[in-house]
Amino acid sequence: MYPSFNRPFAVLILALCVFYIAAHVGAFWRKRQGELKEESRNDLALIIGATLTLLGLIIGFTFSMALTRYDLRKNYEEAEANAIGTEYVRLDFLPVSDAERGRGLLKAYLDQRIAFYVSRDRQSLERINAQTAQLQGELWQVVRKPVAADPTPVGALVLAGMNDVLNSQGYTQAAWWNRIPVAAWALLFLLSLFSNLLVGYAAQGRSFWHLFILPIVLAISLFLIADIDSPRRGIIRVQPENLQSLATSLRSE
Repeated sequence: MYPSFNRPFAVLILALCVFYIAAHVGAFWRKRQGELKEESRNDLALIIGATLTLLGLIIGFTFSMALTRYDLRKNYEEAEANAIGTEYVRLDFLPVSDAERGRGLLKAYLDQRIAFYVSRDRQSLERINAQTAQLQGELWQVVRKPVAADPTPVGALVLAGMNDVLNSQGYTQAAWWNRIPVAAWALLFLLSLFSNLLVGYAAQGRSFWHLFILPIVLAISLFLIADIDSPRRGIIRVQPENLQSLATSLRSE
């Protein structure tokens, strides 16, 4: 899913090259057209101002979308750690043998959840997801059988806690799949492209740095958005700090 935008540095390089070429195409087109009249210059300045304003708004909205999704992934990591830690304590209400087996499975499950956050390799991620699904089934059976054999309010509490553990994983996965829509990326690239064409067309001189400023600013902006929106490939990633802290505390028991 979203193979291109999973590589923020590729977005940076591609955007910088395309936007810089667009600026030069605009400058070349302007040179072919010759000098503009005063009225045409005023109209062009108005169009460029409106286009850049719209571009700035869309960049701001897109950045806000990426940041919201990043915060959501962080919140679900915290919720997942809380659910696992709470259920680990509630297992005390099960029979001793079931509680011991449940704790062992829950520790193994916790290790898989940490691996899910730090893994970048697709094959490793597929293996992690398969092991996670298997552990989920075993964990559910551990709490279901004793509660079904002796249904009590306390047993129902343990069952509900395990349900929270399993649900939190699903919420986390959904949050990692929730990315900026491709249509939003397409609109952002098109507006950036037209903005560079217009700026290049309006440029009076042919200075290298003059035509390089807007492309590099826009490329860095798109890189930052793609980086925040890429859960695995970006520099800014959600670290499983709460899960790792929980794992450390459980190992010390």
